Amino acid sequence: MDREIVEKELKKNQAGYTVSELSTKLKVSRHTISNIFAFLEGAQKISIRQAGMAKIYYWKK
Repeated sequence: MDREIVEKELKKNQAGYTVSELSTKLKVSRHTISNIFAFLEGAQKISIRQAGMAKIYYWKK
């Protein structure tokens, strides 16, 4: 269920999210968000951009 919520949020926000931003917004642990992002990255459903120390995750169109 968490994965579906994360996918929905990524699709809504074109600016993308960091792990911390999304975990705060959804009130889910950072570890859970990281695991979901790793799954989505493996499935090639998201793009990642490095911004300094942070990684910003975007939904691929």
